[in-house]
Amino acid sequence: MKAVLTLVLWAVLLAAPAIHAATAGGAGVSWHELSPEQQQLLGKFQSRWSELPLARQQSLAKGSQRWLSMPPEQRTQAKQRFQRWQSLDIEQRRELRRMYRQFNNLPPAEQARIRKNFRRFQDLPPEQRQKLRKRFQELTPEERQRLRERLRRQ
Repeated sequence: MKAVLTLVLWAVLLAAPAIHAATAGGAGVSWHELSPEQQQLLGKFQSRWSELPLARQQSLAKGSQRWLSMPPEQRTQAKQRFQRWQSLDIEQRRELRRMYRQFNNLPPAEQARIRKNFRRFQDLPPEQRQKLRKRFQELTPEERQRLRERLRRQ
């Protein structure tokens, strides 16, 4: 009897991490809960869907739904951004992730200011944007820093 109790206790202890993982991340997403369009979009995951972590299932389901709700021009832009991302080397991707985290840590007002300046820059004609890029690249590090500080005050 003591041996059986010990075996049951060991089985419970060994299963605890799996039970915790299954309940901690919330409910998973059954493949059959996905719409036919989502299933088609996520087809490459079908054979291993049930093996994916619950958070990954939820993320893929949410992302596929978002993709399907995008107008065609937004999908085209997203594809282009993804292709640009794939063309970057590991160090460039690492730097972009660092800058993204840095941006997300800024106060909302600072983020809004940066977005506004970026939109203003994007609204310029391509020739003018190119001129500004060239001028910025020709600045010394000290001049660049002064320009950044001046732009922050705006």
